[in-house]
Amino acid sequence: MINLIEKLYHTGDLTNAELKALIEDDSAEVSAHLAKRADEVRQKYYGKKVFLRGLIEISSYCKNDCLYCGIRRSNKSAERYRLDLSQIMECAENGYKLGFRTFVMQGGEDAFFTDEYICGIISELRKKFPDCAITLSLGERSAVGYRKMKAAGADRYLLRHETANEKLYQKLHPAEMSLDNRKNCLYNLIETGFQTGSGFMVGAPFQTTDDLISDIRFLQELQPHMIGIGPFIPHKDTPFKNEKGGTAELTLRLLGILRLMFPRVLLPATTALGTIAENGRTLGLKTGCNVIMPNLSPKEVRKKYNLYDNKLITGGEAAEGLALLKAEIEKAGYEVADERGDFVD
Repeated sequence: MINLIEKLYHTGDLTNAELKALIEDDSAEVSAHLAKRADEVRQKYYGKKVFLRGLIEISSYCKNDCLYCGIRRSNKSAERYRLDLSQIMECAENGYKLGFRTFVMQGGEDAFFTDEYICGIISELRKKFPDCAITLSLGERSAVGYRKMKAAGADRYLLRHETANEKLYQKLHPAEMSLDNRKNCLYNLIETGFQTGSGFMVGAPFQTTDDLISDIRFLQELQPHMIGIGPFIPHKDTPFKNEKGGTAELTLRLLGILRLMFPRVLLPATTALGTIAENGRTLGLKTGCNVIMPNLSPKEVRKKYNLYDNKLITGGEAAEGLALLKAEIEKAGYEVADERGDFVD
């Protein structure tokens, strides 16, 4: 299997059969070699820099009913909230003082946040923080809406496709949602000029290795600037509450593979990975990741933005724990970069 890693390292691609063999090999030797090569590639393009993104979770309302998500509209137990403009600006101001130069506004697909309202927030952030990148993660919108947001000053947009297999997509989402529309949104974002991020769940119910290969092939077609993957973690108030979650081991293998296939991509060590493994983020950094997204949201709402159970929301994950997070990053052999951290062309 080492020879497959070397082939991927030197050529940037494998056949489907080779990818399947590598994804399914869980030996320690293979994992160690994959991490070593992935780290070499990330350091070639980004050095030891780790880019921090200040996450602002603006709304836990969502019109969608995705079967895996804790803020799905059918979850009557979910605690709902919306941040107003002053709260969002306060989060950003706190983050700026701490050294953050990218803000990520994330939320459910909440009709309250119209394109015009979002553009107003973007404009305020752009005026107040001209040297910062503004990233949005607000779901499926119209091509016109995306253009308005770009014109207002947004730089990046994150929209995970979740799975590139149509049949699996239908098993994970309500009937009114479609993979075609999700893909169209992603292509619209790239056409609009956003630095665009996509990604998928690892270990989702009904998912096979072939599905994961389909995800990788779609990403090769899309050529995003950012790729976010994380393990599926069940939520107690969803139809998938009793399903088995994804593993850190498989997530790390896929992170290593993605770094070798997309050498310049911005690749986060996600909160979900840090949730299921105590040292998950550190392992992610050592396997090609170069982004971490600490939470700038007000303390009182962090538990309410509950996409999955046992979400990591305190300590190094919260902005107040920035010193701990920096120490964690430095101990792993990397350094926090006080900059926007854009995609390297």
